[in-house]
Amino acid sequence: MSLFIPTYFSPISQYSEVIKSENIVFEMDDNFQKQSYRNRCYIHNSNGKQLLSIPVKHQIKDGRKKTKDTLIENDFPWQDHHFKSLKIAYRSSPFFEFFEDDIAPIFEKKYKYLQDVNIDTFLFIDDALQLETSFSKSEEYRVEETERDFRYLAEKKNHLKNMKDNYIQMFDEKHGFIPNLSILDLLFMEGPNTCSYL
Repeated sequence: MSLFIPTYFSPISQYSEVIKSENIVFEMDDNFQKQSYRNRCYIHNSNGKQLLSIPVKHQIKDGRKKTKDTLIENDFPWQDHHFKSLKIAYRSSPFFEFFEDDIAPIFEKKYKYLQDVNIDTFLFIDDALQLETSFSKSEEYRVEETERDFRYLAEKKNHLKNMKDNYIQMFDEKHGFIPNLSILDLLFMEGPNTCSYL
């Protein structure tokens, strides 16, 4: 069993552990942290590293807000913005066209809770990589940390030390290699070879 926090199109470091996990438990009772991968991911565009962030409502009870209760702020057309950004950044990539129709529903469906978007992004990647990973959701906060506790990878400042070699990115001749972007960057560049890289 591996413990993760569901994140938005998770970073490559998180997926390097997901693919080694047969059973995943998603932590649903942690406190929402700003500036984390819970509601953001990074892609590589012609200007370098680009942030895609889901706007959330900041309603806090008792000074804390659970990630599972985090509501999306849908007054801003974030889904249109994110999908257009992906198309602009990756339309010339080797595999974007192959996955475009399958990823589109995530940007068309109306979401209320952040966790629902994150689970859908996980299911999309799980299907795209043919991982068939089983997962469950925690019913209370897990205090004990096991060997397979990867909740820390949801924080932007944390990543695995032993990240693998570089792969070809869309604009690396202009900006150099940018490590630990969203899994989408690797998927659109490597397609079926994504698992081998991970």
